[in-house]
Amino acid sequence: MRTVLFSFSGADRSGITSKIFNALAEFDVTVLDVGQVVLRGRLTVGVLISAPLGEMEVALRHRLTVLTGELGLELFVQAGEGDSAQPEVGVHLTLMGMPLRPQAVASITEVIFNLSGNIERIARVSDYPVVAIEFFVSGVDIATIKTLLAPVAKENGVDIAVQRGGQARHSKRLVMLDVDSTLIQNEVIELLADRAGSGVLVKEITARAMNGEIDFAEALRERVATLAGLTQEDIDEVQRTIALTPGARTLVETLHRLGIHVGLVSGGFIEVVAPLAHSLGIKFVRANSLEMIDGVLTGKVLGPIIDRAAKAQALREYADSLSIPLDQTVAIGDGANDLDMIAAAGLGVAFNAKPLVANAADASITAPYLDSVLFLLGITRGEITSYRGA
Repeated sequence: MRTVLFSFSGADRSGITSKIFNALAEFDVTVLDVGQVVLRGRLTVGVLISAPLGEMEVALRHRLTVLTGELGLELFVQAGEGDSAQPEVGVHLTLMGMPLRPQAVASITEVIFNLSGNIERIARVSDYPVVAIEFFVSGVDIATIKTLLAPVAKENGVDIAVQRGGQARHSKRLVMLDVDSTLIQNEVIELLADRAGSGVLVKEITARAMNGEIDFAEALRERVATLAGLTQEDIDEVQRTIALTPGARTLVETLHRLGIHVGLVSGGFIEVVAPLAHSLGIKFVRANSLEMIDGVLTGKVLGPIIDRAAKAQALREYADSLSIPLDQTVAIGDGANDLDMIAAAGLGVAFNAKPLVANAADASITAPYLDSVLFLLGITRGEITSYRGA
C-alpha cells in the first residue's frame, strides 16, 4: 500500500489541527496514523494517509501547501510504502532529576542504543519539584536494561525507574505504605525514646534493624523495653510533633480521588499510626500495640509483631479483601522490614531507602518528595494539580 506522510511544524495556536484535517477531508483519503506534540509553543503534527492517485495527489499536495502558507507553517512530504505499524513498547523508563542535566539523558539513550533498542516516544511527566521524563522503549530486555541503568542513575544523581510497557502501570488499584521515614519524616520509636532518655541506644538499634543487620522483632522488643514508664501524655506529645514527608498528603489525596485504595502497615505503633491514618482518610491500618497498664507503658508489645513477613501478609490480606490481584498493587518502604511486601507487590518502590532495599525494589526514589511515586503510575503533575483543584 502506497502512503504519504505530511509533517507540519511552526508556532502553535488554536485551530491549526482542525484546519489541517478539514483540508484533508476535501479528498478521498484514509487516515492511518496521527502524531502531535507541542514544545515551548512549537507545534509538530504528522499525518500518515493512504496515498491518492494521479491528479488527486497533486491537488492534495497543492491544497496543503497553500494551507501551510496561510498558517505560517512548514510542510514536509514523504511518500512511501506501508503503514506505520507501531512496535510494542516493552519498557517504560521514568527519569527524575533535581535538577535534570543533559548528561543523564545522554547516558540513558546510549544504553538503549547499545542494546539495539529504540525510543518510540519521550514525554515530560513533571516540571516540579522534580523534573520527570518518561521514555517509551521497544526492543530491549527489561532485566538487562534495569541492570545497566543502575550505575547510570548513581553516576548522574538521578532516579531511573524501569517498568514493563503497556497499561500495567495504569492498572494499580492499591498502594500500601510504610510509615516511619516513608509517610512521615520521623521514626516514632526514637521520638518516644528521647522522652524516655534512651534515644541514643534506640537510634543505634533502629539503624541496625533497618539495614537488616539484626532481627526486627528482637530489635523492637529491645527498644520498646526502654520505653517503660512513659504515659499517654508522652504519646500524645509525640503525636503532635510528627511531620509528614513532603508530598505525602498530595500522594494520598490524589490516589483517593482516582479511586485507588491506600493502606498503612507499620513496624511502629497503632497508638500513633491510627490517628495519623484517620487524619488522611486512610481506613486500613496495621501496626504494633504497646502494652499500657493504668496509663503507663510497661515496656512490652501486645500481640504478634509486625515484622517484614507480617507486612507482606497485610498487603496480601488487604488486596484479597478488595479482590485486587497483587500485580495491581504498589508497596512503598525504606527499611529491611519492608522487603517482603516490596517483593510481593506488582510495583515495589524504595523511598529514600537503605541500599539493601533500593537494590531489591523495582524502582528507587531518592528525591525527598513522596508524591513522586505518582509519576511512576503515569500520573502527570498537571493531572495532580487538576485533581487537587477539583
